[in-house]
Amino acid sequence: MNINSRSKITGVGAYVPQRKLTNHDLESMVDTTDEWITRRTGVKERRLAGKEEFASDLAIKAVENLIAKYDIRVDDVDMVIVTTFTADHLTPSVSAIVQGHFDMKQAGTMDLNAACTGFVYGLCVADSLITAGHSNKVLVVASEVLSKIVDYSDRNTCILFGDAAAAMLLERAGETSGTGSFLASYFTSDGTLAPNITCSNLSETVNGQEVGKTRLFQQEGKFLYEYVVKNIPEGVYNLLGRSNLTLGDIQWFVPHSANLRMIKALCERLNFPLQSTLISNELYGNTSSASIPLAIWLALEESSIKTGDKMILYGFGAGLTHGGVVIEW
Repeated sequence: MNINSRSKITGVGAYVPQRKLTNHDLESMVDTTDEWITRRTGVKERRLAGKEEFASDLAIKAVENLIAKYDIRVDDVDMVIVTTFTADHLTPSVSAIVQGHFDMKQAGTMDLNAACTGFVYGLCVADSLITAGHSNKVLVVASEVLSKIVDYSDRNTCILFGDAAAAMLLERAGETSGTGSFLASYFTSDGTLAPNITCSNLSETVNGQEVGKTRLFQQEGKFLYEYVVKNIPEGVYNLLGRSNLTLGDIQWFVPHSANLRMIKALCERLNFPLQSTLISNELYGNTSSASIPLAIWLALEESSIKTGDKMILYGFGAGLTHGGVVIEW
């Protein structure tokens, strides 16, 4: 996709669980301090889903927030796309549960798992469905409950992650509504590096004994930091080239909110101002695919984003995957 699309973002909603886990709480759980976490990650607190609260529950509440904020209906949605790698079940899909809850009788459903890059993939798929004529109205929801898979005895990972959901509604743009929201997209991946971020259904067996951490999230933090700082700027420039824009044309950069140290390094490499970068990790941690739409929702709540603003949404994470979209608000 490298031409102006004719789909438009018409609503954004979000939900975060009530329970807070602060850095001071973590001091009593693992060998860490508030000062160390803040300096290394920028995270002060994160939200955790309840014991009986799952990805579908967060997704439904994010859509309810979208409906209430924009006073819109979703019963005529054609497709529901949920991005998650922390689904309630292997099947049924989270998207099917959301579709059933809102009684969207004509809607197809699909879950999409590209980890932290998932939401921008979901937006691109939704835009493609609309511009190809298959759909008129697509709901894209990112919902992650990383607290279900994080090892809270591993101080290198448990300090980073939180739970959240965010939703965007895309509709076919009318004849008088300009060129739509989407200007360009770019995605790439390197599966040879997949072992650097894992959450497996399998555990390792040694001498007949099961070992390892089944369904627990693990990552090589130092390697990933170096990979992101080295490779993501090139991806951003590739995306800009496809949209015939320069960074000077961009009002907002919205990277995956992995951690503040990484985002600062990216902005320095790109020579892009940190104050024009939207992030969500300070109060909510790394929420995987939900981090980008959550950052946008927070900025909209503060009336920071204006009509006509051009934005780069860029995700990166497990796979290894990275990529993004350029949109005009």
